[in-house]
Amino acid sequence: MLEKPDLPAFRVGGIGPRMATVITSECINCGACEPECPNTAIYQGGVEWEFNGVMSAAISNEIFYIVPEKCTECVGFYDQEACAAVCPVDCCVPDPARPETEDVLLVRAKELHPETTFNDDFPSRFKEPAAADPAPAGAAPAAAAPAGGVPAGATVAAGPASLIPDADDWEIPIVCRGCRGEYTVAFQYIRPGNVFYCPHCQASFVPTRTTYVEISQALEAFSGKWRGAFDTFQEQRHRELTAFENKQRDEFEKFEESLRSFTGQGQAATGNRRRWF
Repeated sequence: MLEKPDLPAFRVGGIGPRMATVITSECINCGACEPECPNTAIYQGGVEWEFNGVMSAAISNEIFYIVPEKCTECVGFYDQEACAAVCPVDCCVPDPARPETEDVLLVRAKELHPETTFNDDFPSRFKEPAAADPAPAGAAPAAAAPAGGVPAGATVAAGPASLIPDADDWEIPIVCRGCRGEYTVAFQYIRPGNVFYCPHCQASFVPTRTTYVEISQALEAFSGKWRGAFDTFQEQRHRELTAFENKQRDEFEKFEESLRSFTGQGQAATGNRRRWF
């Protein structure tokens, strides 16, 4: 086991000097990272890895590992490292002792994916996020969002997306089979084989494929029903608003006509011809 400053201990057997991202010994072997890698650079412990048709011995026999020759830190594909984004224990980390530049990683991505065209605006974690357009002079500052996530002053008219989360971000309640305590896990991590530990008693929970499919279908059905009801409400409100505007327009036109009658009567009473002497 090799100790690195400012990093948890991690196993590095066979890792060469090109490695810039590692999986630390904190890995719980959940497997969430493996399918997210665009380069198939992540392997389960003990499994041989392949590169250019050549099989090589596993870098680690205990935990998932990243093959340095195939890792591009997701440059060209995502604006962040996909493995780190889905890791529930934050054990996919950069190794500051082995830095690699964006240019080097992009060249590797092109070598690994010769069939892919990488445009000048390719995604990369090295790029600064796009700055928001500055507010016009004198514009009021945006309202702060409360704990519920809906901006202050927002109404239902903001749309269903402001009221329910996306499926991947939905916090799924889990009742521990050991202590019956409850905790939540984002659905994006509820995958067959992933291991979760109760924060109250450390009992484990591993979703089955049936569990995953049932939750996925339930979320899809509920979201569809919710958005369908909202769309119906919006259509009804649009019809009512149109009817109201037509009614108000008619009343406005009638009022304008009454104004004409006032001026017409005034001319009849006072006369409007120029008198000549």
